[in-house]
Amino acid sequence: MKTQDVKLYAAQQLHRLQALPDNQRRAELAKLRRGIGHAPGDLPELWGSFLLEMPESFQGRSAPSAAEWAVYLALTLYAMHQQGNDRLMNCPGNTLGRAVRQLAERNSAGQDWTEASVLRRFNALATAEEITEISHHLRGMIQLLSAAKDGGIPLDYPQLAADLYELQCTDPRYAQTPANVRLRWGQDLYRDPKPAPDEKEKEN
Repeated sequence: MKTQDVKLYAAQQLHRLQALPDNQRRAELAKLRRGIGHAPGDLPELWGSFLLEMPESFQGRSAPSAAEWAVYLALTLYAMHQQGNDRLMNCPGNTLGRAVRQLAERNSAGQDWTEASVLRRFNALATAEEITEISHHLRGMIQLLSAAKDGGIPLDYPQLAADLYELQCTDPRYAQTPANVRLRWGQDLYRDPKPAPDEKEKEN
């Protein structure tokens, strides 16, 4: 399944980044940040950063493919997110919907988190249709997550790459569609983050 292939490839590239010696990793992240706002392939200095060992089936011919866009955005936005944060900003399981919920709760200062202004920005991202528009709104969201009070809020970047791939999938023959991604974001946003009580606690 191509979505899972995109997710796995993004995870491998992030692992490669994180395994680099400190100085080399910082240089690579700085280079990736320069790619923000550009299309995949625009900057030759970044070719190796996101094309290294990329499966041939991912590669576009006349324009960047959906897979190339997804991986490129995930890696460049991760580089921006990690800047200035000592804690690792790639966190498996912390999906975009969950991360935005955490941000909204932090910003609401004990008030109703569903009224937080960040949700309007999340809605703008969720309703964007073209990949450059999606990347514009997503960049703003990542900046908010990175600068969150009490430390940056991490994100599951391999899952984000998979989401970005599916957001570009308009073929009705495939089960995963943009509508499915948006629904999943909404489910994660409104899912109760507190663990459910066990049966003993329910009885008491």
